[in-house]
Amino acid sequence: MADDARSGILGTIRRAVEGQRDEAAARAAVADRLARHARNVIPLRAQLPPAQQVELFQRMAQAVGATVELVTDPARVPHMAADYLSNHNLPARVRVAPDPLLQSLPWDRRPMLEVAFGRATADDQTSLTTAVAGVAETGTLMLASGPDQATTLAFLPTNHVVLLPLSRLVGTYEEGWDMLRARGRGQPRTVNFVTGPSRTADIEQTPQVHAHGPGRLHILLLADM
Repeated sequence: MADDARSGILGTIRRAVEGQRDEAAARAAVADRLARHARNVIPLRAQLPPAQQVELFQRMAQAVGATVELVTDPARVPHMAADYLSNHNLPARVRVAPDPLLQSLPWDRRPMLEVAFGRATADDQTSLTTAVAGVAETGTLMLASGPDQATTLAFLPTNHVVLLPLSRLVGTYEEGWDMLRARGRGQPRTVNFVTGPSRTADIEQTPQVHAHGPGRLHILLLADM
């Protein structure tokens, strides 16, 4: 078995050096693999009915320090965002991603909340974005960059609020990638997976939050309308 593997490797190198590799066939094989998006081993933990996926997502997200709330009416989102800021003694200001879903919310119903759309700056303490998908198996958010979702919104502010429609909640990472491709907007420049607030213990094994991103992560699960 070892000799066969060694012979195969050496044969591949030899053909490449001698210029005998069929480049057209090699490129076709790569293109076919990319087009099929073949699955590898998928854990059973997340292969659940939708209701149980929601429960698993909540449990896994909370286990790593995120907070989760269920929203049954999108009109409640501005109020819930304002209440979240008040509960944590934060300024009543939020930088919001110019996502069509977020722009359609009735922000004027909470006039004391200062809302600005666009990319985050170093002065912003709280951001509000959407996510491409929520992955139940680890309680992870899948974020993709684009004109309506600057990457700075997920990393610069200390507090990150994410509105996640339940229709975007999937069981596994593979399904998350499927959902990203199904948007039909091409491959984004950046895809980030966020599991809980940012933290590290790299320095003297002392836990630190807000190390590489927000120190608080609050997820609003929006029930399907």
